[in-house]
Amino acid sequence: MTISRFPWFQCRVARGLRALLAALVVAAMLAGCAAVDPQSYASEKPVLDLPTYFNGTLVGHGMFQSRSGKVERRFVVTIDARWEGNVGTLDERFVWSDGEKQRRVWTITRVDAGTYTGTADDVVGVAQGRASGNALYWTYTLALPVSGRIWHVRFDDWMYLIDDKVMLNTAVMSKWGIRLGQVTLSFSRK
Repeated sequence: MTISRFPWFQCRVARGLRALLAALVVAAMLAGCAAVDPQSYASEKPVLDLPTYFNGTLVGHGMFQSRSGKVERRFVVTIDARWEGNVGTLDERFVWSDGEKQRRVWTITRVDAGTYTGTADDVVGVAQGRASGNALYWTYTLALPVSGRIWHVRFDDWMYLIDDKVMLNTAVMSKWGIRLGQVTLSFSRK
């Protein structure tokens, strides 16, 4: 008896090969979307020094967009920031367009000239950051309440210092590698 006498077997093998091929194509596409290296901003000015910029009171205006691009919520955040040596505290107070208020207190540690770590109550594990030139790339997982449940959502966060008063920030949110949306905001120092 030959396999050709069992067409259902051939169909299953063909489906399996198509699925494997599709998975390989997706993996190749994702590999081609590698993140920009912060070092590519090394020559950009002004140079971002977190203890210098995040010192005192800052105000941020921002929005959250769903993956379709629709603006779902807007917010204003006031940050009281201070540093003692290589450790900074950023006390963030958010007011959302729907009236919700949130608070997040970051503890940021400068590990060396371009490397930072951070923790906060709703951050899962430790945030990792690399600064170079006028840019900071910051990654972390946030425990977000969604419809009565807590979702662990990854943030890929880029900050760009425009001048000594203004910084632009964009953060892509994802779960299981699927883009959920984006947060965009502008900080200004008082």
